[in-house]
Amino acid sequence: MTGFDLGRLLAERGGERYDLHSRHLNHQLPRMLHTLGFDKVYERAEGAYFWDADGQDYLDMLAGFGVMGLGRHHPVVRQALHDVLDAQLADLTRFDCQPLPGLLAEKLLAHAPHLDRVFFGNSGTEAVETALKFARYATGRPRVLYCTHAFHGLTTGSLSVNGEDGFRDGFAPLLPDTAIELGDLAALERELRRGDVAALVVEPIQGKGVLPAPPGFLAAAQDLLHRHKALLIADEVQTGLGRTGDFFAYQHEAGVAPDLVCVAKALSGGYVPVGATLGKDWIFKKVYSSMDRVLVHSASFGANAQAMAAGLAVLAVLEDEQLVAHARRTGDLLRTRLAALTDRYELLHEVRGRGLMIGIEFGRPKSLGLRGRWTMLQAARKGLFAQMVVVPLLQRHRILTQVSGDHLEVIKLLPPLIIGEREVDRFVTAFTAVMDEAHAGSGLMWDFGRTLVKQAVAHR
Repeated sequence: MTGFDLGRLLAERGGERYDLHSRHLNHQLPRMLHTLGFDKVYERAEGAYFWDADGQDYLDMLAGFGVMGLGRHHPVVRQALHDVLDAQLADLTRFDCQPLPGLLAEKLLAHAPHLDRVFFGNSGTEAVETALKFARYATGRPRVLYCTHAFHGLTTGSLSVNGEDGFRDGFAPLLPDTAIELGDLAALERELRRGDVAALVVEPIQGKGVLPAPPGFLAAAQDLLHRHKALLIADEVQTGLGRTGDFFAYQHEAGVAPDLVCVAKALSGGYVPVGATLGKDWIFKKVYSSMDRVLVHSASFGANAQAMAAGLAVLAVLEDEQLVAHARRTGDLLRTRLAALTDRYELLHEVRGRGLMIGIEFGRPKSLGLRGRWTMLQAARKGLFAQMVVVPLLQRHRILTQVSGDHLEVIKLLPPLIIGEREVDRFVTAFTAVMDEAHAGSGLMWDFGRTLVKQAVAHR
């Protein structure tokens, strides 16, 4: 019997959380949180809410970047994990075939009937790495195309298809790659004519900026790729499992049947990291072409029992609670109510997205007073106005959101799929109050904006 007591450890040292991160982890994270006033201490969480030590609730419109699709601590997922731990399975022997991975693969493939097999890893970036390796091996070609502004992960392979230079800088050389604009079929065809393209990897809705693929692009791209014997990879790490109102976001467009599909995030239930790459039978059989190649691509913790149990529980909840359709209805309501505000606020440029993946974009106002303030912020650093909205939403209205990417005037809403009209009302009411203050041209919001400008200039 050891002397380890988790509860006592947290009670004794939980208050050191920010100091511990500053000393031992990424020291810029606590610095950023302190600067923005995001250095909260959350004591517990359930569903779509956090609570602090004073018992105040905070509405989560971020869902851990999409991980918490079912909200936090869903009872079905919790019970599944208790059950699998209590079962004391002979897990990860490496020399047997446990039932849970096969059962989860079967359930996932039922939502993508044109696909046949699954590889389980531990994260979204690992799912993308798998797809890149499989596509290059199956086609015998080295180059992968991706879209500008794309985000597919931060390990070396997935970084090679990352559309943001800020993430790529300093990590070269990367894999052979070429970026095209999302929706640019002419550029895609031009690159395919070179004969060395293995695949195009694409998010059906880009997380950075919340930019949906133009109507018809995925189907047309798929046709071009297949005519040139290249593959379509759909990155559904953030958009999959009901987020956009379809089980997979590519299903919004008729006729789209990707060769490889990457999922992760919400499949975990918010507990156990898991990633999955779904693919066609011929691709898997080419990679695993003989018994000598049985371990040519594997993961030490892939398909572990806890992750598989969590994934099975998540899929059961999505079906039993009809959360895919619920996300579509609730997302339509939220997006419609926010879009109605574009005529009221000249700083509000556009509201877009599908299901519960929504982007709120701000733009240059017309009135002289607001235009001057807007120009001041843009001159210091693009994206500061969106940050000016995010901060009071948390500090004064206790709603957690995020700016959707560096140098973007876009807020991304990615709430748990379980939210309803009460949460929609709370967010719209708070957002309206913040925009009222911004358009009044005075008060704490613009004071904070001036502070951000000074900090942006100081750190150039």
